[in-house]
Amino acid sequence: MQSAILRSAMLCLIAALGFVLTATASAQTRVTLKSAASASSYYVMMVQLSEMLREASDGAIQPTVEESQGSVQNVKEAARRPGAFVFTTPPSLLEAARDGTGQFEGETGYDRIRTLAVVPFITIHLVVSEDSGITDASELAGASFIPGGTGTFCEGRTTSVLELLGVLDDMELTDTELSNAAPALRNQRVDGFATCSSHPVPLLQELATTTPVTIISLTDEQRQAIMDEDPLAGPITIAAGTYSGQDEDVDTVAVPVGLFATDAMDEDTAYTIVKSFWEQRDALAEENAWWGGVSPDLVMLMNTPLHPGALRYYEEAGIEIPDGMR
Repeated sequence: MQSAILRSAMLCLIAALGFVLTATASAQTRVTLKSAASASSYYVMMVQLSEMLREASDGAIQPTVEESQGSVQNVKEAARRPGAFVFTTPPSLLEAARDGTGQFEGETGYDRIRTLAVVPFITIHLVVSEDSGITDASELAGASFIPGGTGTFCEGRTTSVLELLGVLDDMELTDTELSNAAPALRNQRVDGFATCSSHPVPLLQELATTTPVTIISLTDEQRQAIMDEDPLAGPITIAAGTYSGQDEDVDTVAVPVGLFATDAMDEDTAYTIVKSFWEQRDALAEENAWWGGVSPDLVMLMNTPLHPGALRYYEEAGIEIPDGMR
């Protein structure tokens, strides 16, 4: 009799534990965060966001960070990824995707992308070896150069910049992954490369400590030509001392970048992500200064409708949202 009672009690306990585990699992939301290659500042940002979201939600959000080859890959995946998928990209790339132009020609599915927040802008770095003797962008004519990772936003943006500067046709461009750029420059296989990431860029920080490099500073006229072509681009200065051996300020341009999701994400999860992000922005900036340059009002630059959960937060915060982003 006691044996039967004991077995019954154990079965009840197992069932109860199963219920608790199921309830706990169902209370958790898995979120995939995707940004860029592990050597980039944007990958570091996603790791920071992952840790922040896990802590701020008391474990209700379970983030996973995935490495990416860049914004083009992120946008293409967004068209087909299920569930809570969060990624970074410049808003201009989303416009091309929705219009089915450029690298997105003939493709669909991009109308499901929604804005969450804005993240630190992309800083265009034109990097050359000090031995090349190149100090001005006009001197890149004839240089061997890696214009960013193959098929990435950086490659397209850099090629456009070099064309505007009138040097593209005379350059020897190398098509390769960005991870190969630093070794290629160090071993004198190329004169330089471009990297497009919020500064300081980890890859460039590491390279500059062992190899003398020059980060090309653009003239006012060169920057204006780039900004005339892309109204969303803006001037930015890389302060002296940002990288080893960089004794002077470097004037270049930056491009806005957003944090996006899709309509497959539920409203409460989007609200929690956006609210946690802006409430923890100052703490994030204490760890990495690049976060200090973003503010909620910059979300207007994203030019993509807000996720309903994000919209709820911005309305609560008193941020005026244009009708085109609702």
